[in-house]
Amino acid sequence: MCFNVLSMTIKKVLLFSLLVFCFSLYSFSQILEPVKWESDVEKLSDTEFNITFKATIDKGWYIYSQHKIDEDGFAPITYFEFNGLENNYELKGETSEPTVAPVYDKIFEEDVVKFKNEAVFKQTISLINPSLKQIEVYVEYQTCDNSKCIPGDYTFNLSLDGSVIEKEAIEIDDRSKQLSEALDLRVTGWEKFEDQSAEGKSYIGIFLLGFLGGLIALLTPCVFPMIPLTVSFFTKSSGDSKKGLFNSILYGLFIFMIYVLLSIPFHVIDSLDSGILNTISTNVTLNIIFFIVFVVFSFSFFGYFELTLPQSWSAAMDNKANKIGGVIGVFFMALTLAIVSFSCTGPILGGLLGSTMASDASAMQLSMGMGGFGLALALPFTLFAMFPKWLNSLPKSGGWLNTVKVVLGFVELALALKFLSNADLVEHWGFLKREIFIGIWMLLGIGLILYLFGKIKFPHDGPLLKLGKGRITTGILVIAFVIYLIPGLTNTKWANLKLLSGFPPPLSYSLYDKVEELTITKSFDEGLAMAKSLNKPIMIDFTGWACVNCRKMEEQVWTEDNVKDILVNDYVIISLYVDDRQDLPEDEQFQYLRANGTVKDIETIGDKWGTLQTINFQNNSQPFYVLLDHDMGLLNYPKGNTPDEDEYYQWLKTGLDHFKAN
Repeated sequence: MCFNVLSMTIKKVLLFSLLVFCFSLYSFSQILEPVKWESDVEKLSDTEFNITFKATIDKGWYIYSQHKIDEDGFAPITYFEFNGLENNYELKGETSEPTVAPVYDKIFEEDVVKFKNEAVFKQTISLINPSLKQIEVYVEYQTCDNSKCIPGDYTFNLSLDGSVIEKEAIEIDDRSKQLSEALDLRVTGWEKFEDQSAEGKSYIGIFLLGFLGGLIALLTPCVFPMIPLTVSFFTKSSGDSKKGLFNSILYGLFIFMIYVLLSIPFHVIDSLDSGILNTISTNVTLNIIFFIVFVVFSFSFFGYFELTLPQSWSAAMDNKANKIGGVIGVFFMALTLAIVSFSCTGPILGGLLGSTMASDASAMQLSMGMGGFGLALALPFTLFAMFPKWLNSLPKSGGWLNTVKVVLGFVELALALKFLSNADLVEHWGFLKREIFIGIWMLLGIGLILYLFGKIKFPHDGPLLKLGKGRITTGILVIAFVIYLIPGLTNTKWANLKLLSGFPPPLSYSLYDKVEELTITKSFDEGLAMAKSLNKPIMIDFTGWACVNCRKMEEQVWTEDNVKDILVNDYVIISLYVDDRQDLPEDEQFQYLRANGTVKDIETIGDKWGTLQTINFQNNSQPFYVLLDHDMGLLNYPKGNTPDEDEYYQWLKTGLDHFKAN
């Protein structure tokens, strides 16, 4: 019985996590409000009142009861909180709700009570303080359809005597009102164009990157020796080849799910604030922390110390696996592997997390990367169990595994520099210009070459009797890479280094004085004036100093002949950096009153342009391109990251044709 309960619990957790993983692609980029709330107060006597809360629910959606049928279940509940109860009023009985028969919920795999279309909740209160005129009630709930759930909350301000509720108004001064109004561009022409915008995020690409990271992790000393040991355990210990094969497949599935589960908290963060991951990715302090963490990771790979999770964790998991057995035992075996191998997988996972947060940050992107990582790590355990003879083809463990770790240490140092560069770009410190960044990468490359050819050693390296084919091949590739970097130090047309677009600082962030061919300004007003004087259309380029895809567009797409010609000759580009942390002049700082009654302090350049983007285009991702005429009329539907230069050129040309036709 205990085993069945544990099995069902694990099953529910994994199923719920899988649903979040699969459907967050749809939900993370949208603002949904499927539930609308109303309230009513009925006076029963001088001291008693009946309060009604009515939820109107969109078709296909539902909310849950206040009560659980299965106390150990995972389904959410609707929760009412009555504020100011003490010495003011008391509740008479429980909050009532519609009487609805329980149904089986496929998402949470349990019986629940849920309401669709409409739900009416009622609560009677009795006054302790006769002079009380109004109360505040807060409701927290989850609304779900058949594939996803989103959190919701609402605050009711209720009048008991029929008087108008005097909500504490949030006032902003006239200057703030004027500056807030100036952010609304009154963009017109949306109805003329079909939405052809793309997500701008290569989920397949990040999945493959995660998969590559998992393959690399397999070649580390913490994981590689585990493959034959684990496969042999599954194929021999049970005495039943079919059962052993089943357990090995289950083992691989659990490894995959464990790594996907690690990304779930980021979906919660992303659903609470769709822009928070972008804010995190451009936060100077966090970028510096990432830089330090990556340096620590690299020295761990070099062998100067080892990063491990507490040994008690792995011992406890191993003990549970041996005691419980069965499906749950296999799960704890997978968890044990994840913990034991942390010293090797942790830095690689840190790189995956850091790289995601340093780019166009989205929880789905991270889940795809973690899924790829987990799949690559899990596949060998299943495949070798299916084809045990393949084990004979595996190379033996040895010093080459430590060589892999050291090479990864150099890679971690190179990646660490990216985070320091992000902080430098956002704060405009100017100490890590593009050529300096590339120069440091060249020095790291030279250091790696010297290591591969045995000229330098690290603590865990044994004597190098001869250069193996792996070292020679890798060394030649690194030499080729260093040679490829050399033009990046020059002020020539070959300095672009398109293969690395997005990693080094942009071409404009240079030690050299660059002659800009494009007509670009970082001031909206200045750009509008230039466009009018030159009689050219406007392209607003919502970008970021730390935006990887922005750099890729600028260095791989904008530089193509057809795209470059149309941008140089026919457009005025207004580049607005939404992550610019430079303070606005004091007389330009103000408070922006949002539609929901909250206030955002506009204190930096990035605050201003990020708010302008959100207000006018309901979008907060970068890069984001908008084509406008001089009267703020759309010339084509806004576009995000578009790595296909032909598609991007056609989009620009269509906008130009519309401008000329007006």
